[in-house]
Amino acid sequence: MPDPQRTLYIIDGHAQIFRAYFAIRGGMTSPHTGEPTHAVFGFAGMLLKLFNQFKPEFAIMAVDSPGKTFRDDMYDQYKANRPPAPADLKSQEQRIFELTRLFGIPVLAVPGAEADDIIATLCRKTLTDDACGDMQIRVVSKDKDLEQLLCDRLTMFDIHTDTTVDAAALLRDKGITPAQVVDVLALMGDKVDNVPGVEGIGPKTAAALIGEFGSIDGMLANLDKITGKRRENIEKGREKLDLSRRLVMLKSDLDIPFSLDSARIGPIDAVGVRHMFEQLGFRRHEGDLAKLLASRGMTSATSAAPTATASATPLFPPTSPPVDDANIFSTNLFDAAAASTANSPEITEKTPPQPPLYPHPTPTLPPLNPSSSTPHLKAPTKPDSASYHCVRTRDELASLVSTLRDQSLISLDTETIGLGHCAKLCGLSFAWRAGHGVYIPLCSPQPETHLGEATVLNALRPVLQDATIAKTGHNLKYDILVLRHAGVEVRGVAFDSMIASHLLLKPVHNLQALALTELNHQQISITELIGEASKAGPLLETQRTMDQAPLDRITCYAADDAEVSLRLHQLFAPQLEAQGMSELASRVEMPLVEVLAEMEHHGIRVDPVVLQEQRAALTLRIEILREEICQHAGANFNPDSPKQLAELLFKQMGLPVVKRNKTGPSTDVEVIEKLAERDDLTPPQNAVLSRIVEYRQFTKLVNTYLGNLRDSINADTGRVHAQFMQTGAATGRLSSHSPNLQNIPIRTEIGRQIRKAFVAEPGHTLISADYSQIELRVLAHLSQDPALIEAFEKDQDIHAAVAAQVFHTPLEDVTREQRASAKVINFGIVYGVTPYGLARRIEGLDVEAAKKLINDYRHRFAGINAFLDRCIEQAQATEYVTTILNRRRRIREINSRNGNVKALGERLAINSVVQGSAADLIKLAMVNLHRRIVAEKLPLKLLLQIHDELVLEAPAPEAQAMARIVIEEMESAMTLRVPLKVEAGLGDNWLDAK
Repeated sequence: MPDPQRTLYIIDGHAQIFRAYFAIRGGMTSPHTGEPTHAVFGFAGMLLKLFNQFKPEFAIMAVDSPGKTFRDDMYDQYKANRPPAPADLKSQEQRIFELTRLFGIPVLAVPGAEADDIIATLCRKTLTDDACGDMQIRVVSKDKDLEQLLCDRLTMFDIHTDTTVDAAALLRDKGITPAQVVDVLALMGDKVDNVPGVEGIGPKTAAALIGEFGSIDGMLANLDKITGKRRENIEKGREKLDLSRRLVMLKSDLDIPFSLDSARIGPIDAVGVRHMFEQLGFRRHEGDLAKLLASRGMTSATSAAPTATASATPLFPPTSPPVDDANIFSTNLFDAAAASTANSPEITEKTPPQPPLYPHPTPTLPPLNPSSSTPHLKAPTKPDSASYHCVRTRDELASLVSTLRDQSLISLDTETIGLGHCAKLCGLSFAWRAGHGVYIPLCSPQPETHLGEATVLNALRPVLQDATIAKTGHNLKYDILVLRHAGVEVRGVAFDSMIASHLLLKPVHNLQALALTELNHQQISITELIGEASKAGPLLETQRTMDQAPLDRITCYAADDAEVSLRLHQLFAPQLEAQGMSELASRVEMPLVEVLAEMEHHGIRVDPVVLQEQRAALTLRIEILREEICQHAGANFNPDSPKQLAELLFKQMGLPVVKRNKTGPSTDVEVIEKLAERDDLTPPQNAVLSRIVEYRQFTKLVNTYLGNLRDSINADTGRVHAQFMQTGAATGRLSSHSPNLQNIPIRTEIGRQIRKAFVAEPGHTLISADYSQIELRVLAHLSQDPALIEAFEKDQDIHAAVAAQVFHTPLEDVTREQRASAKVINFGIVYGVTPYGLARRIEGLDVEAAKKLINDYRHRFAGINAFLDRCIEQAQATEYVTTILNRRRRIREINSRNGNVKALGERLAINSVVQGSAADLIKLAMVNLHRRIVAEKLPLKLLLQIHDELVLEAPAPEAQAMARIVIEEMESAMTLRVPLKVEAGLGDNWLDAK
């Protein structure tokens, strides 16, 4: 092994970066930041191997600098054919530079030169410097261009295969010397770098010619000894051989102030490397890192966590310290001194404001009620250190309440014993300036040392329920529900950092990950407080509940959550402003937190008897279907077994395989439905497939919906309290779980019957209010298409009106079939429907006819066509699209080289704008309706939001009046170019109201 004291390692930076990138082939992303990481992972493995196996004392990494080089001036076609670097490599490249510095290795680039020239210069300086004595050089690369540097003290080393190439190996393997490498490279040329060379001469032929004649000049002097096509090609290309030689010859006289001491590896930043590995999720490298640090007598411990402080006077200073410029810096990418993670540039996507996508007036929004406007948000400052305090006495609590009353913005967080909106409060934490936070325990191992729940909540209730004191936090909906269960109704939600991270397209939304990636702050893990939970279900004996955690530890843990949420507000609010989403956040998403909390608190009553009746009827039907399937198949088998079903369909019945998975032919829903649509089926095949389709629908209803609904009924309230999420859908739509109510089937009669189990409380009525054709109305507004606008303004049957246009038929003469086709394309156009997809949806329509139908549609509705094109153009230019209220959705697929992926991106671009705008509209309606309910104390409860529909509950005598208010608020939420229309129904259950 080379002597580390006498060996200089020069790393060919970009060669190693590209090798790492292509070695793992993508698929790796950080679990915290969502960024691609496969190249960083591979490069980190290379560094760890270098350090652990060879223990270098001297190393430097050379990289290409952006911009043109002297070779471009020499030959304007140099590297002209090179494809651009992969889109997901740029951020990884910056991470790799940062990681290299953290390992103590300087990174060097020289404007106007390439990394190979830097390496050549460093080698010459080292070999000719008397101070370097017998210093050996190992160039970590397998780049053939660097073979011209080989000599008795210089070798090339492939660290991935442990292969060393020296001058002797070069002569043995290629038959040439290092002095002949330039001529071989010039003769063979390089298509990637666009070095001309001689056509038809590859590496082996070039080496053979130079080996035989000694040089290019020797070869040209003996052209008579070369015959045939080879000689012809050499004569044709000889004029460019001198240019080729100059392009491939490395420049070794760059002006680089270099000495061996400047390449001495600095101390490894253990904290920084560990921090990056945690950010990027490199758990597989942790063992090698620990081994390396141990060998150097180091540890990878992170900086100490903040501790709870003793009381000070005043305990809660009401004003923040002066605002300092927080770490505004400029870092030279190649400055070896910039190794500290504290000074590392933040790797985030910086998207400048874009011009409006849609050249038409934005929708008119009704003015905010002044009394319900969001208070001014005072930004906190960046802390130098954190100070957290535990509030235990009445005097401290009174001082805290007085301080909170003086704030324009406070951050709130709760700790609970267990999970769920009915969980018992363990404590509350607050922060109102960065670097400072408090925790008020309600339960602990020493209850005699602090106040009780009633005392604390009675004191804090006026602050928490005061809407003029703005509240911020992270996932505030949970805190609101917990406090509501404890008897406190929180008002004044102004900001939620989880919602903001979703709007800003951050890859992760949980607090610990955001603290790490956005604030460079490592929070205390909950497992440090209470231990790990058993994957088997019950708690481990060593795991505590939050009320058993030591007060000093939970104080730091809880107060830190509130303080971090406050700092995330400071970070995210300006970003929302810069991206034009302040109004979306302040008028829709942030106030919606309170609305959803109310919805989840109310829940909706579900009748378990109706569910059981439906389950029994469906179970009987499933058994009958199972028998009929086996009867028509002529064999007993299990239709729930993919393997047995594949054996029946593809072997016994001879049906074609539609697609395959890892275990064989696929039998998923899409495959079965596609097979069932074939028009060449035999009667047994048709009977089996049609019944399997029905069998799967019914088993899904029984297992997924009826069972989950019954299990989700709260024993105390008799209601289902589904959780509604603002961060679950990229389009901006709400999603729900526990149970998922968004996917209750409505296309089949049996599916619709499930709604019958959702019932009103005795003496009350359910109200179902649904926007009529909202996505088409949004499409009309965005596209400004005259024909579509006219149809809505005249309140025509929109599908018949479209059919009249597409089929060139008077409106009164439109047939049922024409209307049905228009209906399919009306809804399909919003989702970027393809001719193939349309043909599948319309009986008797082939792909060519579907293509014509789409073309006719786009011709007759030219405004729509132009709008769809603008959506795609916007996505191609920025890789995102925007809704009416400027919500963004990233569309990375749009610029893919894969045709199918690109087509998907185009469909997403269209759908996201229209569907996302519809989501903006109904959310705004929910916020306005909620405010009116609160302001006027209406006897009305908002229970569910399912796509374009709201479900509410009111006392039966007042239901009609309440329904009119609901319609009024929904129809006036925005003023579009076309009128909004809401249809409302009343009933004792959801099915009847619908």
